[in-house]
Amino acid sequence: MQRRSGRSDGVRKVASGHSGVGVSQVPVAEGKSVQQTVELLARRLEALGADKQGTFGVDCETYHTAAALGTQGQTGKLMYVMHNSEYPLSCFALFENGPCLVADANFDTLMVKLKGFFQNAKANKIESRGTRYQYCDFLVKLGTVTMGPSARGISVEVEYCPCVIANDCWNLLMEFMQSFMGSHAPGIPSVFSTKHDSAYSPGDTMVQYMELFNKIRKQQQVPVAGIR
Repeated sequence: MQRRSGRSDGVRKVASGHSGVGVSQVPVAEGKSVQQTVELLARRLEALGADKQGTFGVDCETYHTAAALGTQGQTGKLMYVMHNSEYPLSCFALFENGPCLVADANFDTLMVKLKGFFQNAKANKIESRGTRYQYCDFLVKLGTVTMGPSARGISVEVEYCPCVIANDCWNLLMEFMQSFMGSHAPGIPSVFSTKHDSAYSPGDTMVQYMELFNKIRKQQQVPVAGIR
């Protein structure tokens, strides 16, 4: 494959079409901190020949149904409002077990006006920030997941840029992820199973981040086998 430069790190597009993407969590290496494990993975990527292509950020705020709605006999639901630096003009709203709404950045202002219906659970804000790497036709985003001041985990997003049909590129994504993640490369994301032959979208990436963030929120402090 011919190596190519990454996309411009300036203002990027509104959410529309997208390439196939896998988002996964990597456990902390045995005897190391979150930051040390991120540095280990970065060294592996750079050893493959990956080049740094700026930074990225994905954040998620949780909203829950206001108490006023509960008095009307409606079941409380959670909604996640998310942002992705790849799409600075877009905002994503995801409902529990529901659709993903893609709106413009003014959606945040709308949520303030809807505070009588949805209340922001501020203590649950979670985000992943880190470095973008380009290797041939792959874009890798290696991030540290934080809640408040605490690092809670590590996220890895891998995009195969030329392909828009998710299932057509999963085996290639898996092979590449194994080259620097080893046995911790993930299984096929659940969102892929619903895509079949349809085009992948940015909302599918945000669903994967939402699932990863919720998994990290719920994780108990139990010993896990780290990467080596």
